[in-house]
Amino acid sequence: MTSPLVSCAELAASSADVNPPVVLDVRWRLGGPPGREDYDRGHLPDAVYLDLDTELAGPPGVAGRHPLPDADTVQRALRAAGVRADRPVVVYDADNGSIAARAWWLLRWAGHGQVAVLDGGYAAWSGQSRPVSTVVPEPEQGDFTVRPGGMPVLDAAGAAGRARDGVLFDARAPERYRGDVEPIDARAGHIPGAVNAPFAGHVGADGRWRPSATLAERFAALGVVEGRPVGAYCGSGVTAASVVLALEVAGVTSAAAPADLYVGSWSEWSGDPGRPVATGSDPG
Repeated sequence: MTSPLVSCAELAASSADVNPPVVLDVRWRLGGPPGREDYDRGHLPDAVYLDLDTELAGPPGVAGRHPLPDADTVQRALRAAGVRADRPVVVYDADNGSIAARAWWLLRWAGHGQVAVLDGGYAAWSGQSRPVSTVVPEPEQGDFTVRPGGMPVLDAAGAAGRARDGVLFDARAPERYRGDVEPIDARAGHIPGAVNAPFAGHVGADGRWRPSATLAERFAALGVVEGRPVGAYCGSGVTAASVVLALEVAGVTSAAAPADLYVGSWSEWSGDPGRPVATGSDPG
């Protein structure tokens, strides 16, 4: 598995491989209802559901709403889902990959080297009249050992430094970046110096990812140049992972040298009244 994206046709064909991928359903939406309800109504055959809040993140607190999970916790969840060190993994969400990117990123952070996101997610799969199932599989116990550190992370000080000395992307919607509204976190606005790059810009109207050349042009227009370090954040470190993924799809970064993720993101940054906040359309 060489690309961080896989098409429905490629995934379907891979089921006949000697070593077919483990498929993970990570559908989730901010504010609910739980993604497990969608999974129970229908999912890709043999796909195993993982919950973002309890299995792909630690408990919310001062480190943010979706901090890094404890290594033992995520290892138990991945092994129970059948994840093995010698088998590729494909993750999918409802459509645009913004949630699946967090699972992709977390598996890479944990040291798994063969992970891809299903392009277009469940919507693309079901839209092509491919088979779906309501049967909950009972996978063989996996053997994957979590080794944290496979993806680079930023803390609050590192994010501030990246905004000054490189490019720090804010993946939230423009109105939250500007500070017009803030429905969830303590304060409205953005990290001073951060550039708005809404995650919705990575995909087309059908939820499929834009071509690599188009993404590369987008990031160049947003200030990315060769040799300039890049990081990303969002509300709680979930959709920002799709920026990290998009940068790799674009060829701006690579699996060997990925962009940094500020996992605590705005939910951590805004919780400290001593940290500065910028508002408006300019980075500040």
